[in-house]
Order: sequence, then structure tokens, then C-alpha cells
Amino acid sequence: MTIRNGDLRTERAVSAGGVVFRRGGSGVEIILCGRTHERLWALPKGTPEPDESLRQTALREVGEETGLGVAIVRDLGTIEYEFARPSQGVRFEKTVYHYLMQPDGTGGVEQHDGEYDRVDWFPAQEALRVMTYRNEAHVVRRALDAIDEIDAAGAAAGAAS
Repeated sequence: MTIRNGDLRTERAVSAGGVVFRRGGSGVEIILCGRTHERLWALPKGTPEPDESLRQTALREVGEETGLGVAIVRDLGTIEYEFARPSQGVRFEKTVYHYLMQPDGTGGVEQHDGEYDRVDWFPAQEALRVMTYRNEAHVVRRALDAIDEIDAAGAAAGAAS
């Protein structure tokens, strides 16, 4: 029996993750998680565990998927999208909460879990070019704007002192 999208039950799904950045020799760099066989490059994210806040989920999932200890710098908002699993009779409406993050100096990308086979740092503009999902690239652009705001505020504070 063929199931049309209109015949699928709708379920809500939530994830949380982040845009991890550092300042490198080529400027701002972003970490991406990849699967070579799928030619996929994406932001780290995952599903909350019971009684876990979205911020806790983001920290845990980013840590597991990148191998890095991270700290949240600020909220980057959400993206929403839909996808279907017709074989299960379900259409999902998903919201992903993103946070701007920096490494806290612990861990290393070689310690990432097995969900992805590659975790690499990319100069920001290259990250935007290679990312698989356009909506995640929009989140990285929000992150770059937030980094510019942070840098401008720091420069203004330094000039005032």
C-alpha cells in the first residue's frame, strides 16, 4: 500500500546543537561533522534526553559528536523543517535550537563519537560553501554576525577604558 503525505500522522521533533567557532590563522573557523560516504557536512546536534534542558542537550550532543568540551556563548535561535518516513507512516515537523559555542580547552576532535566519520575545522566561508543543508548555513551566517557583534563590543569596551 502506498502512503501519501496527506495520510501520514504528524509528530513534532526537537533537537539542539551548536555552531562551534575558534579564531585561527585564516580568521574565524567553524567545526563541521561529516559522513564521507554520504558527502555530508553538518552542524552537530541531537535529541534531548528525558528531563534534559535544550542547553544541556546542545552541550552534550556537541561534545559527543565533536569530541570537544564546549561552552555556550549565546543563543542563535531555531530552524524548522519537515521530513517524512512513509514506511513508518509519519511526517515530522522538527525544530532545532542552535547556540553559538567556543571550545573550553578540553577534549579533541579525535575523540568524537561514531555518529560521524569526520570532524574538521573549516574557515567560515569554506564551511558555508561545503555545508549540505542550506538552513544550517543560515545558522552559521547568524553565528558570524553574532561573532562580529561580540568583537565590536569588545573593541568598544577596550576603547572606553
